[in-house]
Amino acid sequence: MGSYIPSTLEEREEMLATVGVKSLDDLYAQVPAAMRLKELDLPSGKSELEVAAIMEAISLKNKVFPYIFRGAGAYNHYIPAIVKSVSTKEEFLTAYTPYQAEISQGLLQSIFEYQTMICELTGMDVSNASVYDGASAAAEAVAMFRDKKRTKALISGAVNPMVISTVQTYCNGSGIELEVIPVKDGMTDIDALNALIDDSVSSVYMQQPNYYGIIEDASVIGEIAHAAGAKYIMGVNPIAVTVLKTPAECGADAAVGEGQPLGMPIAFGGPYLGFMAATKSVMRKLPGRIVGETTDVDGKRAYVLTLQAREQHIRREKASSNICSNQALCALTASVFMTALGADGIVKMAKHCLSKAHYAAKEMCGIKGVDMKFGGEFFHEFVTTSPVNTNILMAKLEEKGILGGYPVEDGILWCVTEMNSKSQIDTLVSVMKGVCK
Repeated sequence: MGSYIPSTLEEREEMLATVGVKSLDDLYAQVPAAMRLKELDLPSGKSELEVAAIMEAISLKNKVFPYIFRGAGAYNHYIPAIVKSVSTKEEFLTAYTPYQAEISQGLLQSIFEYQTMICELTGMDVSNASVYDGASAAAEAVAMFRDKKRTKALISGAVNPMVISTVQTYCNGSGIELEVIPVKDGMTDIDALNALIDDSVSSVYMQQPNYYGIIEDASVIGEIAHAAGAKYIMGVNPIAVTVLKTPAECGADAAVGEGQPLGMPIAFGGPYLGFMAATKSVMRKLPGRIVGETTDVDGKRAYVLTLQAREQHIRREKASSNICSNQALCALTASVFMTALGADGIVKMAKHCLSKAHYAAKEMCGIKGVDMKFGGEFFHEFVTTSPVNTNILMAKLEEKGILGGYPVEDGILWCVTEMNSKSQIDTLVSVMKGVCK
């Protein structure tokens, strides 16, 4: 890559001196030496045919599960063929970012349509053009409500642990004290929330359904937050929200979540997208980009980037975020997915998830030693106990081509979607019965 670096050796040395280090290696002093690569021992070049054969051989090492009963943040949903057909069109696939509105109208319109759909899903007034992923969306939402007088944020312990970790990382950098609300019976402990909240709290974040799949009383949590003068943030599953109360109906000031269920396949880390929506009263705090609809000099419909509350466009000290891009291709994918299924189709998908998950839970609990770990209503995830070592159970399921649930404290977090047929569920239960004997 040396020939692609536009700066000269002298310029690089000058920059290093300016930041107070002697070499490029000094810039990475915080990275453990064992993790730093000294040199690349690359083989000699190969032909396209040879490379393809090597890659195919490597791919055979992958374990592809025909039956998937695991979620915990990434979900296996049906994706119509048209989604990939549209989203991989060259004009979308190669577009980076719509800096020049006058020549990016098509891309801007696709983002505008995405924002509109997110608002329809959540019931909120305005959506941004997406952020990196669901975890960063949660962190950005907490950061956007920070206040000089209110320096603390509360997050439910029933939120996905990886989301909590990401929010904590953001808070460490922005001077926000993050406190985790304890969990009671798999849900946010309301008594603990009442004890923790005061006039120093800027926002309260909860997840619906929560990490354990349970549907919480989101309206009550919102009322407690607002009574203390804090903002209320809900992290929601975009499929579940079609059959549950919307964040707007629960009194949320902002709604965020992971958009992966909206047409993006399960992949090793993404790419995914984080959606963010908010009420009109706080829309100027939304990070990243927002596309607006207007008219041009001839009175024709046109699209523009607007309300960009980020450090590239306004004074840095006034910016609520330094996020500088959006997941436009993933947002387009989500738009095509929602359009292909339609409102009725997504609701039908959600109802299949709901009914199949409850059938699976009922059948599992017919096995001696398997019980629901928590009470309460759930969507498509639930936690059960296991009478045998979870590693042994998962290994036996894997032998039958089944990716089992995700092991959590004293239990297993199962996920059932519309992709799991009754036959698949019955096979899962049959294998579990054999192992549990």
